[in-house]
Amino acid sequence: MLKQHPPLITYSKNATLACKYTYNGTGNEFRASLNKGTDRAVEVCSVSWNGSFHHHNSNTEFNCLVAADSNIKQVNFSLWNLKANQTDIYFCKIEVMFPPPYIYNDKSNGTIIHVREMLPCSPEPQPARPFWALVVALAVLAFYSVLITAAFVICWWKNKRNRILTSDYMNMTPRHPPGTKNKHYQPYAPTRIHTEYRSWEP
Repeated sequence: MLKQHPPLITYSKNATLACKYTYNGTGNEFRASLNKGTDRAVEVCSVSWNGSFHHHNSNTEFNCLVAADSNIKQVNFSLWNLKANQTDIYFCKIEVMFPPPYIYNDKSNGTIIHVREMLPCSPEPQPARPFWALVVALAVLAFYSVLITAAFVICWWKNKRNRILTSDYMNMTPRHPPGTKNKHYQPYAPTRIHTEYRSWEP
């Protein structure tokens, strides 16, 4: 009689399949194998043992390790790094190799190992910059803008003041002020004698 675990679903790509068997004969050399597919056509791995001697064999397409315990009559098949395309039904087979007669038992329901691919982890979202950092940046920018504007206004005001103080403007009084006080005012330019320009007259 042969018993296997019910269907296994693995996300870690690792699976351990335990096969328990019963045997009341006198055989001392055994062989246990794990076969894949409904037709059991692919042998995944196997182990042969006689007392304390164990010989292990594994298919190159699988990572498999077998441990047999004759005391509790159980064989454990450990598989790792399974791929999604290796999802299938797996069967245990126990054989009595020596002494004769040759006996084998592969009458089990099998174990379906379903390998699910892990979705790639999405990158963790970057933490948003704190709002106060933006506020501080805007405050610093505004402060420098006000500072530059104030410096420009002060320089412009000082420059304007200097131009006023250095001006050559003089308050000139008119040469011929109105009124009757200066009746004898003499203009700077002498009065033109018109007779000098009438030399052509007789």
